[in-house]
Amino acid sequence: MTNSALDLSAELPDAALEIGGFRASVSLRNTDRVASRMVGYFDSRTNACPGATGEQLRGDVTRLTENCLALAAEMFDRRAVPGAERFGEIRDAASRWARQSVPLGAVLSAYHEGLRIAFGLVTAHAGAEDVREVMAATDLLLALLAAITAEISEVYLDEQQVADREHQTAAQTVASALLGGRGAEAPARQAGIPIAAAYQVVALAVAEHPDETDPRADPTVVARRTLRRLQSRLASALESRALALLSPEGGTLLIPADGDGPLLTPEILTLLSEAAQVPLRAAVVDSVTDEVPAAARQAHELLGLVQVGARGPGLYRMADLAVEYQLTRGGPAGHRIATVLDPLDDHPELFATMRAYLGNDMNRRLTARQLYVHPNTVDYRLRRIAQLTPIDLATSAGISQAAIALLARDLERGVPDRP
Repeated sequence: MTNSALDLSAELPDAALEIGGFRASVSLRNTDRVASRMVGYFDSRTNACPGATGEQLRGDVTRLTENCLALAAEMFDRRAVPGAERFGEIRDAASRWARQSVPLGAVLSAYHEGLRIAFGLVTAHAGAEDVREVMAATDLLLALLAAITAEISEVYLDEQQVADREHQTAAQTVASALLGGRGAEAPARQAGIPIAAAYQVVALAVAEHPDETDPRADPTVVARRTLRRLQSRLASALESRALALLSPEGGTLLIPADGDGPLLTPEILTLLSEAAQVPLRAAVVDSVTDEVPAAARQAHELLGLVQVGARGPGLYRMADLAVEYQLTRGGPAGHRIATVLDPLDDHPELFATMRAYLGNDMNRRLTARQLYVHPNTVDYRLRRIAQLTPIDLATSAGISQAAIALLARDLERGVPDRP
């Protein structure tokens, strides 16, 4: 039966690990030479560590190398992975690199490379008689690597979450100031967020996730998860430039429109919807900074028209909703248009038929199939509509009048009639 390296290590006496006739830890005493190799390693990979360059890189990498080699030397002398109390410097370094926005992959790569070099030094003079010791060294080094990776990842992600929350809070403060028409320069300067000359002002509606209606799930938890997925994808898609005031139902985005970064497009909205796993509706208004409050009010008015009109998911502008917007301006003309259909108030089946008929491009068979009635019933109902109102759906003029009258009625009442 073949024993694993871990088993072999367990059978060795409790003494310092020796390879090539020397203590393994002796090879790790020359930290300057190893640190120089590590700095060279990152100098040759300028994109590996963008948050720490030049003298800062050399200082961080030197401290990292010294710490790695000290831990490895201690481990080889004791034949045991150091306890959690010995990882203080590693935790401090991970926290510092997270604050400097050094990618986690680069941080882990640095430690992995340092231990790889250490292993090469320790085994450089190994002979055939050192197989068991090399296997024991391999086991120990892998265990140390696993422990370091876990410590770094936990601290780095914790620090990143704190930084994200701080940035989110700062962005919300600046967004609130801009939307309220108050001076945003002071909070923006304090948060390090530049004020743009113009913004894409977006009103966003987030649909309910299907799991929110699952009796086995907590709807509040499901909604928050949807929001987190949306916020995460929003940060990457818009390069963390959007100032967001969002809840699980939606909210407002202010996206700098200074030409230096991406803006919200139908394609990006589709990506956000896929990430959130729910349909999204958005209305956008372009605005100079001083007019952001008015633009936000208009964007939310447009979004309300999208929702009242039962429009599908997507990105909408004023040009897409010009008729609806004009009808909401009030006045006797809009009210008269809305009341054209009042004679049908006692006939919900006629409203349903009109909506289905218009929605199916005046195809009576599709309408009948949707309503689960015979096509002749559809014909009869259309004739009844013509008898009760001045709208004849057999003519192009009647079709246009019906569409506008339904829209005006929905906007006046706030919700469409349903059977």
